[in-house]
Amino acid sequence: MRAAVLHSPRDLRVEESALPPVGPGQVGVRIGAGGICGSDLHYYLHGGFGAVRLQEPMILGHEVAGIVETVGSGVSDITAGQMVAVNPSLPCGLCRYCRMGLPTQCLDMRFYGSAMRFPHVQGGFREALVCEATQAIPVPDTVTVFEAAFAEPLAVALHAVNRAGALMGKRVLVTGAGPIGALTVAAARAAGAGEIVVTDLHDAPLAAALKVGADRAINVKTAPEALAAFEAEKGYFDVMFEAAGSAETLLAGLKIVRAQGRIVQIGQGAQASLPMSMLVTKELDLIGTFRFHEEFALAARFIAERRIDVRPLLTEVLPLADAVKAFELAADRTRAMKVQISF
Repeated sequence: MRAAVLHSPRDLRVEESALPPVGPGQVGVRIGAGGICGSDLHYYLHGGFGAVRLQEPMILGHEVAGIVETVGSGVSDITAGQMVAVNPSLPCGLCRYCRMGLPTQCLDMRFYGSAMRFPHVQGGFREALVCEATQAIPVPDTVTVFEAAFAEPLAVALHAVNRAGALMGKRVLVTGAGPIGALTVAAARAAGAGEIVVTDLHDAPLAAALKVGADRAINVKTAPEALAAFEAEKGYFDVMFEAAGSAETLLAGLKIVRAQGRIVQIGQGAQASLPMSMLVTKELDLIGTFRFHEEFALAARFIAERRIDVRPLLTEVLPLADAVKAFELAADRTRAMKVQISF
């Protein structure tokens, strides 16, 4: 089978790769679609992020869906021919955090397309893969395989919303209108948020966020003064989701989230020096959120039922042979929201 293999920054090759046999408790999936994520772009453009660096050729991708072709012994709840969204996360189930019910913090996590461990965990941008049956979440064919491939990023957004607590009727700010930010808008709307404002530096992602549930979109590059109105009376928003990974955005949020409000940090990579007195005197909650677990099945269900319609976020689908073109397009935020590869 063919796969999109990264050898070094911007050295992405479509190569032949071996497919292991399907063992007990496993299924073989013919991949139909895979979405390019921000972490995929970090590997492609920079060879990694932070201390995580590419040390050997690695198949990229973790937002994938396809059709089950082969079912291993002991699997009774999945049949050949079913469409599935493939959960890229495989916690060990044995470490202290798994036993505590915190699989997102697993000490021996295997996550598709990740260089966090060596040998690297190969990713899902390939024509076929073998996974544990528990990773294959059935999705009815009332939606397309391209919609099903949104299950992973939507699960990230749903986990962030879970970390925020009850949102019914709340005033919500989402900073950063990329795919995760836009899906967080959709997830917050599904959770009953009363008002959702989204910010970004580009008009195109803001327009997409409006389509999936935002009430107001603010371009903070062309209208940097627009957020000042929310600073009155110690802040306006009940909850802020920081999805830009920007220190400046986080610091601005401290001023416009109300006293005893909550900031959920989704974006990564930046270093921020926080005004501790403001955090303390306003009694703000600053909460991290990372990946997902049970939210993956929920994301697949929401997509299948179109309770969250992800179609407005799909910019373009390119074939595997044009993987490099797909990555270059995905890196251009002025033109692309979510770019997928078809297999």
